[in-house]
Amino acid sequence: MSQLAPDRSPLGLLRRFGPLAVVALGLVLAFASGLPQRLSLHALHQNRLLLLAYVHAHPVLCLGAYVGVYVLVVALSLPAALIMTLTGGLLFGPWVGGAAAATGCTLGSAVIFLVCRTAIGDALRGRAGSLVDRIERGIEEDAFAYVAALRLIPVAPFWLANLALGFVDIPLTTFVAATFVGIVPVSFVYAGVGSSLNTVFARGGHTHLHDLMHPAVVVPLVGLGLLALAPVVVRRLRRRR
Repeated sequence: MSQLAPDRSPLGLLRRFGPLAVVALGLVLAFASGLPQRLSLHALHQNRLLLLAYVHAHPVLCLGAYVGVYVLVVALSLPAALIMTLTGGLLFGPWVGGAAAATGCTLGSAVIFLVCRTAIGDALRGRAGSLVDRIERGIEEDAFAYVAALRLIPVAPFWLANLALGFVDIPLTTFVAATFVGIVPVSFVYAGVGSSLNTVFARGGHTHLHDLMHPAVVVPLVGLGLLALAPVVVRRLRRRR
């Protein structure tokens, strides 16, 4: 069956390329404002007391602003998801901060997922062609497990995983649900780590992001990721038999 020609009317072009243009503009504004440089452990250390004062004075407003910034960071594919989760734990505690981080991360992922489905998704699918088709055939029956495992096992940067999954024909509801389920344990773990940074910073201590990738933190998350893939492995072994 022949495919329909893309809509080249002004409205059709706006629907296809408008979201990509908004993301590109957002990236320009983010770098022009110095946002990526502010999303660091050093900046968090320097501004900790000021941020905590704002949260104490306006807790609900600050929580909403935090989720909004997290959505923006993930939607723009800035490599700062970890520092954002740590910030949530430091400012709001491990439970509220973890829940807020998981919410913002999931919503931001959904935004960039949809953007990939409009303009750049079509273009790259045309170039990648058979490769994307093979990937889709491999995960079409187990999309939920694959997406959840990809969130738990740090085999690829979070922003890169979002872009890659945006090119695969996964239902939005499956993508969002699996992302949330997979990101919740990660969010609570690192929000807990972020909460403990208050004590570290108050004592004048310093730390680096690579210090936080401790086996005691990473190994349990990898174990959960492998557990998510277990039904897929069992099903394929049964088919072979």
